[in-house]
Amino acid sequence: MWYISAMTSINATLPDDPHTLKGMIVELTMRYERQIDLMLEEIRLLRALRFGRKSEKLALVEGIKQLSLFGEAPMPTEQPAVEAEAEAEEETRVPAHTRKKPGRKPLPDNLPRVEVVHDLPGEAKICACGCEKSRIGEEVSEQLDVVPAKMQVIRHIRPKYACRRCEGLEDNGPAVAIAPPPAQMIPKSLATAGLLAYVLIAKFVDALPFYRQVLIFRRHGVELQRATMCGWDMQVAEKCQPLLELFREELLAGPLIQADETTVQVLVEPGRAPTAKSYMWVFRGGDPRRPTLVYQYQPSRAGEVASRYLRGYQGWVQTDGYAGYDFLDHCPQVVHVGCWAHARRKFAEVIKALSSSKTRKKTGLADEALGYIAKLYAIEAKAKDEKLDTAALAAWRQAKSVPVLALLIWYRFIEYNLLKSCDF
Repeated sequence: MWYISAMTSINATLPDDPHTLKGMIVELTMRYERQIDLMLEEIRLLRALRFGRKSEKLALVEGIKQLSLFGEAPMPTEQPAVEAEAEAEEETRVPAHTRKKPGRKPLPDNLPRVEVVHDLPGEAKICACGCEKSRIGEEVSEQLDVVPAKMQVIRHIRPKYACRRCEGLEDNGPAVAIAPPPAQMIPKSLATAGLLAYVLIAKFVDALPFYRQVLIFRRHGVELQRATMCGWDMQVAEKCQPLLELFREELLAGPLIQADETTVQVLVEPGRAPTAKSYMWVFRGGDPRRPTLVYQYQPSRAGEVASRYLRGYQGWVQTDGYAGYDFLDHCPQVVHVGCWAHARRKFAEVIKALSSSKTRKKTGLADEALGYIAKLYAIEAKAKDEKLDTAALAAWRQAKSVPVLALLIWYRFIEYNLLKSCDF
């Protein structure tokens, strides 16, 4: 009965005009087709992310020759024709490649050399004629050897001194004199500065966890506990806090800062579940000739972390599209710039979603955008090969990259106005 009641309600709202009904059916059909196409695109994208290749290289759009929907028309009169011709020449020129010379690379000169002479015995130096052979040269070959880590115990001996005459009975100062103990990173610890550096570099640079280092020390007959190493880690971090502040000052003094964050899992943290997400924030900046990198652990991804760290900075800040960096857009002393790697990723996802669909055959907007971005990448690669300094790199980008960006913006501006003026 409810079905009959529902049909009666629908029939009461439908118009009686056949043309109006046809229009409604066509509109509903187009709407459902758009929804189906959207769901199919999402399915294709999810399948590509789950089972497809992870690379975002331009190989995704191989076979597409047309770069622009409007053709390679020149820019308005502001762009000289000479630049267009030079651009065409650069596109058709095939750069010569260099072949790597086969063979073993020489060992570094800074490594110490231990010479081992393999000489002939005395009787082998006598010729058949009875004369002694003369040395006319030598053949030298080198092998790489390694000396395993050698552990040693440093004994700090502090002699004590006392006066046998007064034995401290007179008011002449302390009865016993002894040298002060040496400065240590962790007082009353058995770890020297060298051992602490070894343990922390092995963990954070060589990705060697503490429990594996325990086994390595045990092979040498030294018993160290994992909890002991963890305690060393935290105490060294506290002692390095002034150094981190110096790094921050160095970073904020530079013209450009790059910021990003990534997830990290902490299994044991007070007040938090082992499955809770934590974040490692990375800031890179300072002197371009000697950049400074700072890693900062935070349990949160809130934009307040970056806002607090970058407080007072004046210059350029490059980030991805994360909304936590939106506060930079409201800082008058900061120029907030984006990242081409993140920008092109969205176009690559569009191509994956439209792959093998009828929409993919009708549009090449994502392909065109990737083509322009590929040009920018090629320009940067060429500049890297030339090893340009800061001033030369800026001039190079103005001469090469700006025209490519102008083409991209110009054609998208035309297309936007064309679509806006059309009646769909």
